[in-house]
Amino acid sequence: MSETLVVNEIYLSLQGESTFAGLPCIFVRLTACNLRCSYCDTAYAFTEGSKQTVQDMLAEIHRLAAPFAARIGEHKLPLVEFTGGEPLLQPNALPLMEDLCDEGFTVLIETSGAHDISKLDPRVRRIMDLKCPSSGEVQRNRWENLRHLKPTDEIKFVMGTREDYEWAKQIIAEHKLDTVCPLLVSWVQPLLPEQQDKSLKKVPAGQTPISRLELAERIIADALPVRFQVQMHKVIWAPDQRGV
Repeated sequence: MSETLVVNEIYLSLQGESTFAGLPCIFVRLTACNLRCSYCDTAYAFTEGSKQTVQDMLAEIHRLAAPFAARIGEHKLPLVEFTGGEPLLQPNALPLMEDLCDEGFTVLIETSGAHDISKLDPRVRRIMDLKCPSSGEVQRNRWENLRHLKPTDEIKFVMGTREDYEWAKQIIAEHKLDTVCPLLVSWVQPLLPEQQDKSLKKVPAGQTPISRLELAERIIADALPVRFQVQMHKVIWAPDQRGV
């Protein structure tokens, strides 16, 4: 029997976050996640999806990539990013990523930081969250992952409160994360009513919301060694639009 994965969607768009922001990218959104972060805007991927064979997925990726012949430096276009949900919940994703690396694609994975990243092909570029307090999932951070990060990987902090910022600032200093890999800071985009899934965790009591402006100004004032980023796809398209 052919190996399968449960897939929510595969589509071509622009990479909206990370140091690769703005480049054409094929997104492979896999179904399921075992975290319920308070700000999650892809709760539909918790359960929605269908089984696809790895061969069919490769065929679709090749179809979407066919019009591209250019490169950006060392990177063949388009990029391919595995996201979710949580891609590391499906072991069959690992050999698929390896195959794509063998074909010369730059492969990215967006992962929550709650699962072991050491089994990933070393060519895969990990964009790994460290969950901040307002997520409601800070206790799920797998700190052992830090020793497996490479200079080509990235750590992302999603911040919605002042407590998130102070926590991240402390973690960056404590673990000297700026010497490990690029650090990303994203502001929590408020959820639309239809995105407020009932299963999501609540922001812990006593935390103070932080605005996008205040977050940017604090980064500047503290000379924090991070890249502030916006979710580009939400600026271009409607915030709740799928397949972009």
